[in-house]
Amino acid sequence: MTTTTNMPAGTTIPLASSSSSDRPPRAPGLVRRASDVLVLTWRNLVHIAREPLQLSDVTVQPVLFTLLFVYVFGAGVSLPGGSTYADFAIAGLLALNLTTSSMGTAVGLSNDLNSGVIDRFRTLPMWRPSVLVGRSLADLATATIVAITGLFVGWRPGGSIMSTIAGFAIFLLFAYALSWGCACLGMVSKGPESAQGVGLVILFPLAIVSNALVPTQRMPPILRVVADWNPVSAVTSAARNLWHNPNPSSTIHAWPMQHPIVASLLWSGVLLIVFAPLATSLYRRRTMN
Repeated sequence: MTTTTNMPAGTTIPLASSSSSDRPPRAPGLVRRASDVLVLTWRNLVHIAREPLQLSDVTVQPVLFTLLFVYVFGAGVSLPGGSTYADFAIAGLLALNLTTSSMGTAVGLSNDLNSGVIDRFRTLPMWRPSVLVGRSLADLATATIVAITGLFVGWRPGGSIMSTIAGFAIFLLFAYALSWGCACLGMVSKGPESAQGVGLVILFPLAIVSNALVPTQRMPPILRVVADWNPVSAVTSAARNLWHNPNPSSTIHAWPMQHPIVASLLWSGVLLIVFAPLATSLYRRRTMN
């Protein structure tokens, strides 16, 4: 037998609502942002591993550069004190590879923006700048490849463990700061090809006109001044000092060569202060349209 209950007209039946205790707890803001960054960094590394051309840029190119410069180019370079070119060049090759590999940030971001991937990210409950941070962190994998190759060709850091770690940290900080500038380039470019072309024109001279591969003492006067104040030269000299590797630039009276560690930190800080907010603003502007 079914019982029917007649409700008076105008009676409102309250809907059942779940209490806040029934909802899954949200991670704190900092933890959630760190998780988003790690997920997108891993996504970029997996993408590199599945793309043969990008994989060769991260693995084959650093190995080729190291072997070619140490065994071919190094045969014609004489260093004061009879130091080996391998001990001199590895810091410079790290600077060269990390500087040029930062171009991958520009190309990758431009490709994501033009392929619609960013539009899919916008629908997810994620920290928006994690796309930029994850992309820049993924491009730091090159440092590991160069260091391992350097150990095979005879390079050895002569400093303590802490100074060796500090040398790598200065390189990674500078590469991370530079990648934010490349992120700006990727977001103002019309496509990956234009981002790669412009990035090569900017980054390659930045890496070459420095003390990374040769001492600057024999360069023409104007070019020597540019090289001595080049941020790549400061980072390279700082790493050589920390690793106790040959550093002919220590005899140069230019301020960055006399204080390379401080100069490296200042350059990295300036790049981050200028380009990180600019990249975030450009990213928001591109994704809001």
